[in-house]
Amino acid sequence: MRTDIFARLDREPEPPKIEPPRMSRHRAALFGGTLAFYLAIVFAVLVTSWLVTLDWKVMLFRPYQQWPELHAFLDYYVVLGQRGPTAVMVACWLGWRSWRQHTLRPLLVLGCSLLLLNVTVGAVKLGLGRLGPHYATQIGSAEMFAGGDIFPSGHTANAVVTWGILAYLATTPRARRYLSAVSATVSLGVGLTTVYIGTHWLSDVLLGWAAGLLILLALPWFEPLIARTETYVFAVREQWRERRRAGRPALAPEAVPQPVLLPQSLAAEGPSLAVVPSAPAGHPAPGARARAHGTHPVRSERPPTTGAGARRPPAHLEHGPRSAAGPARPMTGC
Repeated sequence: MRTDIFARLDREPEPPKIEPPRMSRHRAALFGGTLAFYLAIVFAVLVTSWLVTLDWKVMLFRPYQQWPELHAFLDYYVVLGQRGPTAVMVACWLGWRSWRQHTLRPLLVLGCSLLLLNVTVGAVKLGLGRLGPHYATQIGSAEMFAGGDIFPSGHTANAVVTWGILAYLATTPRARRYLSAVSATVSLGVGLTTVYIGTHWLSDVLLGWAAGLLILLALPWFEPLIARTETYVFAVREQWRERRRAGRPALAPEAVPQPVLLPQSLAAEGPSLAVVPSAPAGHPAPGARARAHGTHPVRSERPPTTGAGARRPPAHLEHGPRSAAGPARPMTGC
């Protein structure tokens, strides 16, 4: 009985898959309204409108001094909006889903959304250059184009995108509704926490919410690119597997028994054929091993015999007796 939990989970039926969201009319209307809200916030801050006045009132109220008992908890809660820890947590969960469903789409969607977040939010931050509340120099000023990088709020936008991806990738409508509520609650709390701590203006948080929502609403436009990327990655993986299989060395064939002609051992027995397995390469023959260890050779390795098993006679009996002096020489010159 197998106890491998991964193998047992792999045999379970996969959850139902739904089609990637498309840019419907409803979603397009939401995208347009959010974009209009985004531009309105930027314009209100640039012209130093009532929104900037509200920013200063909230900052001078100093919420962290009004409710100091919440400070320790909110210092940890705001981590839910930091890009590094949240991206690692969500990537682990989506990596499990990718392995479970045999698809790269969850991870590719996360990577695409984070790339869009870094490009869009980072460009606006550096372009507008607004200073944060702790670095403000003039009361009532918008503190724009002063070398800052807090408008819009990166914590807030990251919380909207990172946790909103879970709702975007939900496989059932019910799970999508629940995860949408959870991601909205987390991103709302992270944004207000940055205002409480004093690291962002209220308008920074408003623009961060809008920036993150724009990315989630625009993801259906990137679904074809994500699908092509997944197909390409799987094709490259198959090519790599083929090359790996082709590069494996072939297995050495086993030793095949070959017929060997044995010497004639008895006069009554004619030459016979016997099947002797050939020794593998690098190993001495059985006779050589026997001689190396000082044992007697087997019968098949003894010298051939003549007659009915008699050994060859000595050489001097075959050629007759010899005299000690050798043959006589002719006498000449006498």
